[in-house]
Amino acid sequence: MTMIQALRSAMDVTMERDDNVIVYGQDVGYFGGVFRVTEGLQAKYGKTRCFDAPISEGGIVGTAIGMAAYGLKPVVEIQFADYFYPATDQIVSEAARMRHRSNGDFTAPMTIRMPCGGGIYGGQTHSQSPEAFFTHVCGLRTVMPSNPYDAKGLLIASIECEDPVIFLEPKRLYNGPFDGHHDRPVVPWSKHALGIVPEGYFRVPLDSAVVFRPGKEVTVLTYGTMVWVAECAAREAGVDAEVIDLRSIWPLDLETIVNSVKKTGRCVVVHEATRTSGFGAELAALVQEHCFWHLEAPIERVTGWDTPYPHAQEWDYFPGPARVGAALKRAVGKEA
Repeated sequence: MTMIQALRSAMDVTMERDDNVIVYGQDVGYFGGVFRVTEGLQAKYGKTRCFDAPISEGGIVGTAIGMAAYGLKPVVEIQFADYFYPATDQIVSEAARMRHRSNGDFTAPMTIRMPCGGGIYGGQTHSQSPEAFFTHVCGLRTVMPSNPYDAKGLLIASIECEDPVIFLEPKRLYNGPFDGHHDRPVVPWSKHALGIVPEGYFRVPLDSAVVFRPGKEVTVLTYGTMVWVAECAAREAGVDAEVIDLRSIWPLDLETIVNSVKKTGRCVVVHEATRTSGFGAELAALVQEHCFWHLEAPIERVTGWDTPYPHAQEWDYFPGPARVGAALKRAVGKEA
């Protein structure tokens, strides 16, 4: 499966198992979504369970909160993550606080899907990576898969979760892995082992990171598209890096992170979002707090720049394998 097909399969499986699961958003029903992730769901389950919504992100999320509080499990799509801002009050003040403010009487079991990230020449309003906004909000879970297998398993787990989940989908990975070399042919998921996805029901536990690439010299903490860039950078730089795919950005699998950094003694954090106050800052602080006596070099961060995402200079902004590889060499002391 492509990641698109895996995500569609996850919604199909949960809708078939539970009549309370409904799917909606802009162009999600008849059209099947701008990336065709929901294609065919309306034809299979009808217009009451998969339908189009007005162009109102606040309305989409606000109605989902009410539905979730009264027993439904809405899966709503924000067409691009860049468009979530009008729904910020509903997400932060309502969905995230529902369990606390009602003393557990109500929850908000809802999933907000958002295509995110760059690498598709989308410019400043179709390329943002806003994950750090959500990790700052108590009561939200934030998830970002890097491959079709995890995408399906994590989305099923998210839909079944009693908490509101922000499910970020790196759109550059929809049709194949991407190592940051934009001038090379796209490798389809059909040629990669992680494109082999079971047809039926399975879950990938939330809060669980995975060792994507074992290594001994340095730990790379990353997620989404940057997992593939980090793997490529380690290979091209000749560094024996252990790449940790966080999968669930928050809550975090701290144990896997700490075990890896204590083993390697070095750490590089990589993400596509802007540097200042990006989630990499939190990761660096956690590593410093829990692994200080094991560190043999300063923690490195490789990120996007503190600018709007540029269209004409997309690949100067994107943290490609050259920048990541240089950080890996600095971390292990191989730089001249």
